Amino acid sequence: MAALQATPPSLSAAVAAFVGLALIGGLIGIVGTVVVRRLRNPVGKYRLLYGVVLFPYVLLSYAVLALTGSGAAFLTALPASPELLDGVLSQFVTFLAAGCIWLVSYLPTVRGVRDVRDVELATSTAISKMTRYVVGLSAVLTVVLAPLQVFSLASSPLVFVLALVSLILGMLYVSPWLIPVLRSTSTPTGERADRVEQLCSRAGLNVRDIRILETENEETASTVVRGPPNYRRLFVTSTFLDVFDDETATALLAIEAGKRRTHVFEIRLGTVLVASVALIASVMGIGPRWPLLGLSLGVVLIGFWLGRRRIRAADEYAAEQVGKTTVADALTEYADMHALEPTRRRIPNPLSIKVALGDRIDRLRTAGDR
Repeated sequence: MAALQATPPSLSAAVAAFVGLALIGGLIGIVGTVVVRRLRNPVGKYRLLYGVVLFPYVLLSYAVLALTGSGAAFLTALPASPELLDGVLSQFVTFLAAGCIWLVSYLPTVRGVRDVRDVELATSTAISKMTRYVVGLSAVLTVVLAPLQVFSLASSPLVFVLALVSLILGMLYVSPWLIPVLRSTSTPTGERADRVEQLCSRAGLNVRDIRILETENEETASTVVRGPPNYRRLFVTSTFLDVFDDETATALLAIEAGKRRTHVFEIRLGTVLVASVALIASVMGIGPRWPLLGLSLGVVLIGFWLGRRRIRAADEYAAEQVGKTTVADALTEYADMHALEPTRRRIPNPLSIKVALGDRIDRLRTAGDR
């Protein structure tokens, strides 16, 4: 946190650090997209590039900017603000700077994704949408994390960790109202509303209301359900409703319903939170270091294994609703729509949070043939 830095660097040093991190991020994006486009199944590899390379690098950049107090240094170039707001504004500027590094890293990949998926998505449109997401998320994270300044790491590290976990859970529970702030959404009306309701009914997906995510030329056909147990909201992209027929859409929504019934999201979230708390406690010296590290690793292995089993159970639930062959065909069509090559694994990856898509399809088809 910026608050941890007693003496922030000069403005020129902060700018130099930001420019250096941004240039490295842009270079990673350029090299990454060149490599990925030469690999098999490039769309899937782009997802790995974002999740395994670029996102961790942006987190590292945020940590560098925060621990060196760059946010406070950037504020010196702005008009003076009340002292009470300095900490909040410093955090927002730091998040925004890290978000700008993400944009610089993301920019070189837009053209590559457009080419391998053969979609007509303008670079300016992609960057504009990502910029809105970055600014909105920076503001939300600032509001959420500002209360953590009340908790002193030196006096009560355990209270700090528990407060952080509570804030993360609270942020996830308000996500039905948060997502419309970060992305363009609309409420379905008329025939579209009737169709979505019928699809959900056939799929066995019970939600309180529905929002359409406007994807325009992105051609991303996906669904997600978020919210507390008594207020589930379905977000479905406009492309999903445009390109999939009722049979395919019902099967994919049935998988989503199966994930809700088997608590896939809760298992993943619980695994990450418990493992993170144990890891943080180990690093901060709250309890025995090595047993806590072992606990963190054990929770990850068991939680991810259980999550993979629950995904298979969600597929089984969907198969009960519409048939195994229909679900397999729907997953195949989903892969074709996104130019994904269904991957298969001879040996399961214990650190994978997902089941290989090709293995899911093969399992359903084998069961359907029987």
